[in-house]
Amino acid sequence: MFDQFGLLPIDVALGVVVAWLVLGIAGLLLQNTRIITQFIFPAGALCSLVLAAAGLAGLSETSVAILPLGLPDLPFHLRMDALSSFFLLLLGGASVGISLFSAGYFRSMADDALALLSLEYHVFMAAMALVFMADDAYMFMVAWESMALSSYLLVTTDHEQGEVRRAGFLYLLIAHVGAIAILMGFGVMQGGQGDYTFDSMRHTHLSTFWATVTFLLALFGFGAKAGVLPLHAWLPEAHPAAPSPVSAMMSGIMLKTAVYGILRVSFDLLDTQLWWWGVLALTLGLLTALFGVIFAAVQSDMKRLLAYSSIENIGIILVGIGLTLIFHAFHKDALAALALTATLYHALNHAFMKSLLFLGTGSVLHATGERQLGKLGGLIHKMPKLALLMLVGTLAIAGLPPLNGFVSEWLLLQAFLLSPGLPQPYLNMLVPLAAAALALAAALAGYVMVKFYGVIFLGQPRDEKIIEVHDIGIWERIGMLCMVVACIALGVFPTFIILQLDLVTEMLVHHALGGSALQHGWLMLTPIQAERASYGPLILLCIIVIGGLATSLVVKKFYHGRLRRGPAWDCGFPAQTARMQDTAEGFGQPIRQIFEWFMGVVRQMPTPFDLHPHFHSETHDLLWNIFYAPIKRVNEMVGSQVGKLQHGRIHVYLLYSFVTLLALLAFIQ
Repeated sequence: MFDQFGLLPIDVALGVVVAWLVLGIAGLLLQNTRIITQFIFPAGALCSLVLAAAGLAGLSETSVAILPLGLPDLPFHLRMDALSSFFLLLLGGASVGISLFSAGYFRSMADDALALLSLEYHVFMAAMALVFMADDAYMFMVAWESMALSSYLLVTTDHEQGEVRRAGFLYLLIAHVGAIAILMGFGVMQGGQGDYTFDSMRHTHLSTFWATVTFLLALFGFGAKAGVLPLHAWLPEAHPAAPSPVSAMMSGIMLKTAVYGILRVSFDLLDTQLWWWGVLALTLGLLTALFGVIFAAVQSDMKRLLAYSSIENIGIILVGIGLTLIFHAFHKDALAALALTATLYHALNHAFMKSLLFLGTGSVLHATGERQLGKLGGLIHKMPKLALLMLVGTLAIAGLPPLNGFVSEWLLLQAFLLSPGLPQPYLNMLVPLAAAALALAAALAGYVMVKFYGVIFLGQPRDEKIIEVHDIGIWERIGMLCMVVACIALGVFPTFIILQLDLVTEMLVHHALGGSALQHGWLMLTPIQAERASYGPLILLCIIVIGGLATSLVVKKFYHGRLRRGPAWDCGFPAQTARMQDTAEGFGQPIRQIFEWFMGVVRQMPTPFDLHPHFHSETHDLLWNIFYAPIKRVNEMVGSQVGKLQHGRIHVYLLYSFVTLLALLAFIQ
């Protein structure tokens, strides 16, 4: 694609990184809201489109580069192979719509605040691109920490609020704990050879014990960034605190850097894969998916609901990674390729689906000033364009055909259902149970999305100020429309996507799915054998469209002139109000009752004697009390004791120095 210009894909990708940094610095220097929103953010979107093209070109060829940066004997190494190119394609494709949306969303911000945000935003994207291209541990960790720091600054944009500062601190703390584990994993893989390049690690043979240590460190470190149980605590706090385009970027793209890291370490840098690694990843993934979707079902804050939904989808991706490890360890290459294809496909789908929903909630928040579902409702009448765009994202993430969410989940279920007998007996029992748990998570996700869309857009407004809202602007519409087109295209033309994913699966598990997937042409998707399972998304879409048009024509032809419009049936009680319709709490009540023992539900119940009766219910994360609350108490206790050393008296500090000096002298002797 770029050969005619004498450029390699890695040259183009590196140019995009530099362009993003230049745009961020230009915005900081200019400090003009109009220029930033009308030029810098659209220019950043154009750079994203170029990066997506570079990623697509890089799938079929590997290119490397060495930058004259870093330490004297440790320069930065970059590499674009099929795996990194796929995630660069994901980053570029999803960030196009987010940047265009940001051009309209941030138009009312003050000049200085938006200038700083623009710098952090573009540095954040550049750092993620460098994470995907890094080919040595030094470059990787520099890019990883730059990504963490810039995203922390974006999360704390509204740092005047104490809640936002606490969310940002929790995110940064867990991110750095994970980074330490990743760094230790690289240290183990380096094996004392003094070379931290990934190519050297690929040729370092580790014993089973040290390979396991590396995998566990990688799973912990990258799991902290992805929000895998029990390292999920930062995610439902940071997403509501961040501006909505930032939430879209973090949930849709940043979480995939962790998926990339797990795949890079497990299948590329390590030369050994053990079957029980897959069981561990599969179990953690199922627990994460079920935990996320259950807590999403009981949320009344729309951004927190989407945050828990992200935890659920990361769990599904981790399930796919675990299943791939199991099949690959037992040399079931075709099924390993199928599971890995489903994993990568779902990562790509989630980038567009969840970004679309976060952008939509940002528009709702921008127009109404409300995040609480209990104060929304009826927005389909006031914001019809937004409602239509959000409907596509809602149906997609609910896993309904012919949209993209269905394809990846269907492929993953096929990997479960088509699995043959495995050498380990209890694995043959675990796989069907895992498939059932995955189906349950998918069903509950549909339940959550019915609540999400129905409470926000349908029914009557629950607050008087909803009546005054206006629909989204042109930049927001264009940005969200990009996401909608991607959701439809990924759902209707899966065979073309699988042909590109074959280049990644061939690299990681040495097997491709395209031959079997295309054995009946591009209209039908057949993962393994057409006799076992097949799916025709374009045919299904045509049936839906033709059926809808035919129904409309029949109604107009045979019932024209005989229709009488009137108000909907009011159940015999005409004085209905918004208080009589189902609420977000009402939707979540069955789930809350079933899992009350796990959620730590706290209720405030009215009594018959209350003049102003009020019902209030809260759910609490039990895992916080198990894992994090004890750490917090110990930290506060140690801090209070250490704080006693600081008296504010200079002679006491001189005494500390004198005692320390004597101790050092005694140690030297």
